[in-house]
Amino acid sequence: MAFSASAAYSMCPGDEAEAEYHSPMSEADNYIIEFTQIGASVKVTAVDPKTMTEVSIVGGAQYSQEFLTRQAVKKLEYVLSKQSGKGG
Repeated sequence: MAFSASAAYSMCPGDEAEAEYHSPMSEADNYIIEFTQIGASVKVTAVDPKTMTEVSIVGGAQYSQEFLTRQAVKKLEYVLSKQSGKGG
């Protein structure tokens, strides 16, 4: 699913949602993922609920949620590895 600059992404109460696109936690890693469309861009925030570590990225609205999620999770895992002293 790609974002469209002409159609706003919304998770308002009452909106129907597909779990694979709108689930607040990804099943594989249990990170909280949030999408916020800002014009032609999408801000993706990833949070590790165990450590309360939060990172954000901004990507183009033309990219899929899966792609943007992967990028945010990569950044989160990089930050977590730096915090634990194991990353480089």
